[in-house]
Amino acid sequence: MKLLNVADDESYKTMHDQELRSRFLVNDLFQPGEVNLVLTDVDRAIVGGIVPLETPLPLGNPKEVAADFFTQRREIGILNIGGSGTVTVNGEQFEIQNRDSLYIGRGNEEVLFSSNSTDEPSRYALFSYPAHTAFPSKLVRQDEARRLDLGDDGRANDRVITQSICPGIVDTCQLVMGFTQLKHGSVWNTMPPHTHRRRSEIYMYFDIPDGERVFHFMGEPNRFRTILTKSGEAVVSPSWSVHFGVGTGPYTFIWSMGGENQVFDDMDSFSFE
Repeated sequence: MKLLNVADDESYKTMHDQELRSRFLVNDLFQPGEVNLVLTDVDRAIVGGIVPLETPLPLGNPKEVAADFFTQRREIGILNIGGSGTVTVNGEQFEIQNRDSLYIGRGNEEVLFSSNSTDEPSRYALFSYPAHTAFPSKLVRQDEARRLDLGDDGRANDRVITQSICPGIVDTCQLVMGFTQLKHGSVWNTMPPHTHRRRSEIYMYFDIPDGERVFHFMGEPNRFRTILTKSGEAVVSPSWSVHFGVGTGPYTFIWSMGGENQVFDDMDSFSFE
């Protein structure tokens, strides 16, 4: 497991691009036949990428978790951004299609990932936070999630928000998760820009065509910095930072939040000055 210590709300202001990338960007997660995990110092969130091939991949128990097994004191959210596959949780099998989500509660000792096809393997995006109690694991298919249509094409931010792991659908300790897809012709996400001091967030961009990029904006309101991202990369966003972006073409992104408030619209919005 790799470790990522982000910069504070003063240091980021004078960092050059490569320093920002090294302190906020998570890349190289989705490698064939591997489980890759990164532990951050922001709410002790873990972000990972898992790509099983012929052999199923166990989640494992990195020493940095300091537990008898990975979910002894943690909960997990999974979103499959690849081909169909199966996740086995303590012997219970969950068949997961593209863009289905799986919540794995605290206390599940065995977590095993597999793909149905090596030609189009599963690509499991993983997000984990500390958990104070155990809730049942639950599969949420894309059509079972809550859909929000926001924005408009006149502002180039017409988008669909899919809330899959959230209050009213899945009981969790602190994890809230889903994904946002930009509609054809729109490029801006997460408008209006905002912060939420009561929870941090991780953005993982995917389905970005080759050669295209997304400019992720971070920093304090009206003191922005940008991080250039490509498909499969994630940006860790502390509670003091804004988080919005614009793409050079179509894209989708996963948003995963942890903190003391699970209410989706708990946002401190601001206007450009």
